[in-house]
Amino acid sequence: MADELDAYSQVVTGVARTLLPSVASLAVQGERRGRTGVVGTGSAVVFTGDGFLLTNAHVVGATTRGTAAFADGTEVGYTVIGRDRLSDLAVVRADGETPPPAQLGDADRLTVGQLVVAVGSPLGLSGSVTAGVVSALGRSMPAQSGRTVRIIEDVIQTDAALNPGNSGGALADADARVVGINTAVAGVGLGLAVPINATTNRIVTTLLRDGRVRRAFLGVATAPAPVPPALAERIGRTRGVRIVHVEPNSPADVAGLRQGDLVITVGGQPVDDAQALQRRMFADAIDVPLPITTFRNGAMVDVIARPVELADQA
Repeated sequence: MADELDAYSQVVTGVARTLLPSVASLAVQGERRGRTGVVGTGSAVVFTGDGFLLTNAHVVGATTRGTAAFADGTEVGYTVIGRDRLSDLAVVRADGETPPPAQLGDADRLTVGQLVVAVGSPLGLSGSVTAGVVSALGRSMPAQSGRTVRIIEDVIQTDAALNPGNSGGALADADARVVGINTAVAGVGLGLAVPINATTNRIVTTLLRDGRVRRAFLGVATAPAPVPPALAERIGRTRGVRIVHVEPNSPADVAGLRQGDLVITVGGQPVDDAQALQRRMFADAIDVPLPITTFRNGAMVDVIARPVELADQA
């Protein structure tokens, strides 16, 4: 047992040693009650060699500037380059030199039960490290955008201790690769992180280029679900995604999609995880008819939805 605990400690300390220099504590500058000053705090992760940091959209909010402090004592100003509230991601650019970037991983390779380490600045305590496991994958969580509640899909659930201020910090695997950006505390022992994968890489690239992400809006929240055995034999797949929420008056609602539907194909392509649906919800899908096949009450149901452009979230 002692050897096992020592090995566990070595992994956590190794991740901390590698990542701590690249994770910043943010002080968000804005106006409150007519005065300019610090209006919020959070964390951010250096992900390029020329001073760009990744954080949460809800950390920077509608502000444009702030300061980033690093473990070596360096403190620089930053400018918000772009934010995407639907993924809860934002990119900021440091106004001076930053430590070397963290290595980004691929959350699609994670498995439930895998060790993960969270690095951030909870409650203003910079350079804090906690460890836990991946508790679940493919979760959905609500995100407030003005008066509208949107759904962030495919988030990582972990029991690594997260607290206010951890938002925007790194969730890393045992090799110190950043696989998620910590985004929320949903309860005791229940933290959530936005995954780093092909979809979020596309979002980040778009934010760097355009400062915003044009998105198609369908109006559903989904969760991974098993395909019934008889249907699995018919379609050759054992996994699909189940609709857990349909936003009233959304394109999905108008098309006839319902809570509880098991989505089989979208646009003629198989859907076996939330990413397969998310990857289609970008600018080229706006106002384009989208065939969707679901399994409902023992029968296949075909509908045609027409996604609309998601209102500007900035």
